[in-house]
Amino acid sequence: MTESYPSMPGRLSRRSALRSAGGGALLLGFGLAGCRSAVSDTGSAGQEDSAGPRRGGTVSVAINSDFTPSLLFAQSSQSYQHRLIYNTLTRYDDQLTPHPELATSWDYAADGRSITLRLRPDVTFHDGRPFTADDVIFAVKNLQNPARAAQLRSTAAVITGFDKRGDHELVLRLAHRVNNLFDLFEFMIITDRNSVEEALAGTRLNGTGPFKLTKWSPGSGLSFVRNDAYWLKGRPYLDAVEFRVVSQADALVSSLRTGQSQLSFQVPGRNLAVLKDHPDLTITPYDTGAGATYLGVNTTVAPLNDRTVRQALAYAVDRDRLLAQSLGGYGLASAAPWPKSSPAFTETGRTHYTHDPAKARQLLKSAGHTRLDLPLLHLALPGDTAVAESLQYDLKQAGVHVTLQPTDPATAQKNLISQKMPALWTMSHGFAQVQPSTLAVSAYPFNEAKNTSKFHSAEYTRVVQQAWTSPATGAAAGRLRQEISDILLDEAFIIDLVIRGNVQIAAKKLHGVTLNKFSYLDLDHAYLAG
Repeated sequence: MTESYPSMPGRLSRRSALRSAGGGALLLGFGLAGCRSAVSDTGSAGQEDSAGPRRGGTVSVAINSDFTPSLLFAQSSQSYQHRLIYNTLTRYDDQLTPHPELATSWDYAADGRSITLRLRPDVTFHDGRPFTADDVIFAVKNLQNPARAAQLRSTAAVITGFDKRGDHELVLRLAHRVNNLFDLFEFMIITDRNSVEEALAGTRLNGTGPFKLTKWSPGSGLSFVRNDAYWLKGRPYLDAVEFRVVSQADALVSSLRTGQSQLSFQVPGRNLAVLKDHPDLTITPYDTGAGATYLGVNTTVAPLNDRTVRQALAYAVDRDRLLAQSLGGYGLASAAPWPKSSPAFTETGRTHYTHDPAKARQLLKSAGHTRLDLPLLHLALPGDTAVAESLQYDLKQAGVHVTLQPTDPATAQKNLISQKMPALWTMSHGFAQVQPSTLAVSAYPFNEAKNTSKFHSAEYTRVVQQAWTSPATGAAAGRLRQEISDILLDEAFIIDLVIRGNVQIAAKKLHGVTLNKFSYLDLDHAYLAG
């Protein structure tokens, strides 16, 4: 029997994993897997009312941008629907402990070079085809495919061999040990290997999840119906889910206030105040930081190839004002990418750059500049526009005049992936909420091998690779995380501004809503009360 590789803080031991896979304990495992990192509130989604769960009903989810099929394998603001259609192998709780989903248990080899997965035997795709180990093999190879716009490819690429032991047991062979394999398992949706090209075209999304996609109306939204053959017996409670594209902030707020929509995660921060005291709504912030607002810098555009200039930009931004005025006060002003829940978080890193326009001007002057004129790309959405306008004001006080370039979300995401950003841009990034090594090996803005800023450093690569392939606990791990943070802060090719988890606005009658660590919406246990 192999021992578990101790690279995951709080990870299930082999015995714990086996216990969670047996009998009634398996349901306990799934209950834990559904835990969310949202602050509880009376009547908030996630709590049950005194009458208990009720079957039936349709939930309308307001989204501010449409589904983009070509980005199916990349985390973005358009990933909410993933968990409705598809399952993942495992699911983290708030302490980054993985729990069973399609994988019921696992053995990690002592040398970290293989992991044995045991899979649920009672799962079918929406078209009735049984789920087997071949589907896991395909999912890994699909992320390895360079033709896909996929994240966590570097982790998927470490898997170099597959040994099937029947249809529901699989050994993954690894080229070397990594400490973020369960990040991959939570991120990697299990798609139908027979129709993946149709999925990328948006014509057929065949998964094992709790809901079936019945219609995608480009520009309008998506419609889902209950999967009566779902492997989690008695779930979901809801009959149907509707995603409605509501791009204008006022219309989105009105949709929630009038009850046309019962759930949204995309109300701009400055609009949250008008919903705070609504008698039928609850605002619930997710406090482990699923994302962060940042200012991106193209280091190949002069004079931004000068680190001193980039540091000047970092000092120019008033993060506290941005948080209060543009993001409604929900979040944490921070110069570093890490939420407080991350083992990489330090207060020193968070406050490394304070608002100091005089220092910003002094740094620019020392680099030979008194005025810069640069473009600033941002998403053409109300909340993102508010952030861009706040940055425009702050940068101007330091002598940096930016011209705003509003861009539709799908185009911006594609430009991010293909390294086609202008001198400056502002968006949100994820991946700091899971294993710290994942940020620097998988997030497009931070990837040590190929990032959107086109920043390269032998030292950055060395530290990231060492942090990724070493155990994630202990003093050495702490030193490596600190080295990564120091490089990010010193080089300032990505300038973090505010750590901001999702802010959920839900009807008080809606219960049981959760998100996974990659903001995939989980409605397995959701229901409408009353």
